[in-house]
Parts: sequence; structure tokens; C-alpha cells
Amino acid sequence: MPAPSGTKRVKGVQIYRPFVYGSTATPLDPHNRPAGIAAEHTHQWTVYVRGIDDTDISYWLKKVQFKLHETYPNSSRMIESPPFEVTETGWGEFEVQLKLYFVPEANEKAQTLWHPLKLHPYGPDAEAQKERRDTIVSQNYEEIIFNEPVEPFYDILTSGPPPPGRGKGAKGSKQAAAAAKKLGDRSAEIPLEESRDNPYSVRTEEAELLRLKEAIRTVEGMMKQERAVLGEKEKKLEALRREAVEREKAQQQ
Repeated sequence: MPAPSGTKRVKGVQIYRPFVYGSTATPLDPHNRPAGIAAEHTHQWTVYVRGIDDTDISYWLKKVQFKLHETYPNSSRMIESPPFEVTETGWGEFEVQLKLYFVPEANEKAQTLWHPLKLHPYGPDAEAQKERRDTIVSQNYEEIIFNEPVEPFYDILTSGPPPPGRGKGAKGSKQAAAAAKKLGDRSAEIPLEESRDNPYSVRTEEAELLRLKEAIRTVEGMMKQERAVLGEKEKKLEALRREAVEREKAQQQ
């Protein structure tokens, strides 16, 4: 029996769609606080899901549900059109649940991500950042992999975002669609250099890998030192045990 119309999948095809999710947080100016903000709130923050370099992702992403800390009124926020973001004020860091819902043509289940809201700077320049009241950016690069998408969704994905001024369902050029239909083709790559709106780049990735390697070397060095100290302590303990045995033998004679 043939599959119902709209549910037939394109076999052997995987399509990737990249995006970023994260948060920005800015300390409130104690001398110029917005009206109506709770006295204990110290920061204004925004948690978001965005396209790389703010490219349109609404042609495949229908809506995003943000689940905030339960102390916030209406803590579950459903954002049904771009920009997919929530802005609030607060004083504490917590984990935000992000639930991504795809367009109806996708015939795909929603996917869930978690993002730890970051309000305070860390690292050697933390105090200077606090004094300057710098905006703290915490962002992650992610890819959604659609494995063997159904045919209607495949058409949407391979047509790409609609050109400016055209309807959401409009198709791109035949050349662009044909190029996008290559197996495993990606609609965007990680940018080489960072920008104000997108701090994640090839350069930052390389720097992070170097920091991880340095951290691993540091930890390995510390473990080596600890093993040496432990070895010396075990030698001393063994010597004390031998002395105790010798004294016990001498007392028995």
C-alpha cells in the first residue's frame, strides 16, 4: 500500500540546518533603572534561537517554547514568529529549556535543548568586565539534522528562505534549489571571524580547542605531582609500619 501523500520520505538524504542559541545579559545601571523593575533584579537578559548571522530560519522553524525559572510569571513562553527570543530581568542564573517546533510540513517531533543562563563574567578579566558593565554573551552553535525528510519538507528545505518581498512559500531559483539538493549540502558554514552578533567562529573554535588542550596538560601535570606526593607518603607509611613491627618484635624478646 503506498504511503499517504505528504508522508513519503526522500531515501538516503540528510539535510543539515545550522543555527545558534544562547543568551545575552547586561547589568542594570543602578542610577538609571527602568521603571517597574524589581529592586533585587540586577540584570536584563535575552535568551534566543537565531540563524547564523541572523539568516532566516522561520521557513523550517515554526515556533520555540522557552521554559524559564518557575518564579517568573507565565514561565513557559511560546514564541510563534521571529525573532525567537525572550527578554526579562532578574538576579540569578538558571537553566532555560528551549523546545523547537518545526513547520507542519516537516512531520517531525519537536526537539529540546538546554541553555544555562549566564549573567556574570568569569576569567582573569572578570572584575574589569563588571566595572565596565559589559554585556555577557553565552552562545552555542548547533545543527539540526533532518534524516530522510518527507517530500513536502524536502522541497521547503532545498528551496531555502524566501527572497525579500516574496511569500513564505515562494521557491528560490532553480539553480539554487538544484545546488541545495546535493546530499549532505549545508546551507551555511561556521563563519571564519567572529562578529558582534555572532561571537562563534572558526577562530573562536580554534582558540577554545587550544584552551582545552592547555587545560588537559595542566590537569595531567597536577595529577603527576599528586601521584608523586602520594608515592612519597606511601613510602613513609610503609617505613612506619616496619618500625612498628620491629618494636613489637623487640618487646616480645
